[in-house]
Amino acid sequence: MQLPNPDGQFPKISSKAWIFDTALIIGNVTIEEGVFVGPNAVIRADEPGSSIVIQRECNVQDNVIIHSLSNSEVKIGNKTSLAHGCIVHGPCSIGENCFVGFGAVVFDCDLGENALVLHRATVRGVEIFPHKMVPDGAVITDQEAASLLEDITTDLAEFKKSVVRANLELVKGYKDLQLEGETLPLSILKESETEEFQSPENPE
Repeated sequence: MQLPNPDGQFPKISSKAWIFDTALIIGNVTIEEGVFVGPNAVIRADEPGSSIVIQRECNVQDNVIIHSLSNSEVKIGNKTSLAHGCIVHGPCSIGENCFVGFGAVVFDCDLGENALVLHRATVRGVEIFPHKMVPDGAVITDQEAASLLEDITTDLAEFKKSVVRANLELVKGYKDLQLEGETLPLSILKESETEEFQSPENPE
């Protein structure tokens, strides 16, 4: 479902993204080409001056919550994965090729490119440098602790890439089903538009 915020701003979603019917997207949200948004995800930019940008080929998995405070931005770089049930709260900047694990929380922070936040970790008020790894369950709320994080391992770097590949395949698979007219909810079938970005306030 896609709704405007109180200022009348509608989501702008690429026709080449795949959004599940039970996801909720509200307000000043931009979703670019190749993005996968899973069931029951909530992406909400409804407070005054808030915005959310999800760049190309990201995946926002089941039950993820992305929200932005007033006069703040959430920006998620290309090919970043937000795994099941994590929370990303703005202000927040996540670089390209990052991974935020199951049930993790990131708030008021910057993640450099290729950073990895593992499952149930909390990151708040710090900068995570590129190619660094936050361990499972860690709580990183001061910059000294953030500066001591280890580099991402080769195995986890490959895992991160595999998650992106899998979700890009899902986008393609669901889009193919849509084009073939398979049995999908009517609200999903209606999402196929000719414009690269389409907004309910400007129907074509």
